[in-house]
Amino acid sequence: MLSQTLVNVAMGRKPAGLVIKNGVWVCVQTGEIIPRTDIAIADGHIAYVGENADHAIGKNTQVIDAAGRYLVPGLLDGHMHVESGMVTVTEFVRAVAPRGTTGMFIDPHEIANVFGLKGVKLMVDEAARQPIHVWVQMPSCVPSAPGLETPGASISPADVAEAMTWPGIIGLGEMMNFPGVVAADEKMHAEMHSTRHAGKTIGGHYPTPDLGLAFHGYAAGGPEDDHEGTRAQDAIARARQGMKPMLRYGSAWHDVAAQVKAVTNHHVDPRHFILCTDDSHAATLAYEGHMDRVLRHAISEGLPPMTAIQMATLNTAEHFGLSREIGLIAPGRWGDVLLVRDLKDFHADLVIAKGRLIAQDGQWKQELPAYPYPDWVRHSVKLKRALTADDFKIKVSLTPNPSPDGRGAGVRANVIGVIENQAPTRHLRLELTPENGEIRSSLFTRHASPDIAKVALVERHHATGGVQVALVSGFGLKARCAIATTVAHDSHHMIIVGTDEDCMAQAANRLAETGGGQVVVKDGEIIGEVGLPIAGLMSDEHVETVARQAETVLAGVAACGSKLNSPNMQMALLGLVVIPELRISDKGLVDVTKFEFVPVIE
Repeated sequence: MLSQTLVNVAMGRKPAGLVIKNGVWVCVQTGEIIPRTDIAIADGHIAYVGENADHAIGKNTQVIDAAGRYLVPGLLDGHMHVESGMVTVTEFVRAVAPRGTTGMFIDPHEIANVFGLKGVKLMVDEAARQPIHVWVQMPSCVPSAPGLETPGASISPADVAEAMTWPGIIGLGEMMNFPGVVAADEKMHAEMHSTRHAGKTIGGHYPTPDLGLAFHGYAAGGPEDDHEGTRAQDAIARARQGMKPMLRYGSAWHDVAAQVKAVTNHHVDPRHFILCTDDSHAATLAYEGHMDRVLRHAISEGLPPMTAIQMATLNTAEHFGLSREIGLIAPGRWGDVLLVRDLKDFHADLVIAKGRLIAQDGQWKQELPAYPYPDWVRHSVKLKRALTADDFKIKVSLTPNPSPDGRGAGVRANVIGVIENQAPTRHLRLELTPENGEIRSSLFTRHASPDIAKVALVERHHATGGVQVALVSGFGLKARCAIATTVAHDSHHMIIVGTDEDCMAQAANRLAETGGGQVVVKDGEIIGEVGLPIAGLMSDEHVETVARQAETVLAGVAACGSKLNSPNMQMALLGLVVIPELRISDKGLVDVTKFEFVPVIE
């Protein structure tokens, strides 16, 4: 038995497989920094942590000299979507494990919206083959907002109940249908009941700033964490209600700075706070980091290093009921240990996961197992026909109202307003000027607002031929251009943002031709592109290859005039009809504060 082996190694009766000497123990369970510490590991698990582990060293024991470096538990990402990295589980692990991530809690609701339960099973099977810990949360809301959108597939309570019996399923993914929870919807509560009955964790998603009765009803429904807070009072309210505030710092969602003030200014106990990424772009992973990046940022915002590390290790493990296995350096736990020189400027020199040295100085020390995706995952973009410029026109048949500045006739439009580095949008009501019976972008028509582009959602799962066209402000596009993506949370139809209808049609048809991805068209020429043929969401190329391709998309959007930090990720959320205030779906423009459809032109 494992326990006998660990006892025998701890007592010196058997040699360890690996011993780390001369380290400084970051003991997250007590909040202490303890010098002159050795760690002995056997069968992938920690057997001994103390001043001297020489008694556990045999002739075949691998010995690593920490040379005074910190011994830190492997970092855990408490909530994330692999698909947002545009790579497979294997390639995501390839990118993040050398930086110190040894455990991930992934919610594959992106592929679930395309392929349903069989798509989730692919991710579970691939996760099980990794050299680090990858747990899967069963997607809860597919579609995220029934009646407001049409996914490629759906998840039922029976599917959730089945998945709760699978090895590797750790709980229920983020419960995005918060109105359904509050309204005591049978389907949502059946899914949570199955999860609770299985003794697993229910993920939360409450994106509205309303902390009144709806918030209390949501908390009463059962979600146990939430990553959608953007203010200190959001974090405090969730913690008080027994939920774990998850502070996210991904590529585009920067919510740590405001919420850590709950700890640094309001002195709330941080032991129930968790750090996560939610969505990280391939370029962020390849060039900036993953949970190590989040730690550096959180510390720069005033969190003590020990507190920040607890929020990325022990707090996360305890939340998922896994502190007997991971999240701390202690006997019986998996041997997940990082060697780090500076806790404030956090970078992992060595990464040990499941008791094996897997990476040193950012380089892999072992091969990753290949995972063969079946051919059917590469045929998910289905258009009824090739699109033309006419598909992206907004005709005005209403009698226009006089515009306020006297420039001529105007109409009142409902416009999606992008908020940089945040998931919510604004519902703008703007006076726009029609030209020849249609509304065009600011590039071609002088509107009172100088930053108006078109946004279109093209149905791509069932080849219905449906195209919804609306307006968006905030991208700052100044050229004849279009950006298109099949990564479009959560139903993952095709979204195109552009100033020119011909470019929009060209971009859409290109994605249909390649099987999915992101593409930028400027003046009729493709200037940026990343191919994502797996479900239109992921590539099985090496993460650095995908990152370079994704960089061409970002450079292309910049060449079109946009100065947004992460424009492709902002665009990918324009169809997310569960986050206020205004979104577009395959059924029309949705006011998410009321869950009602509104016209583009009033």
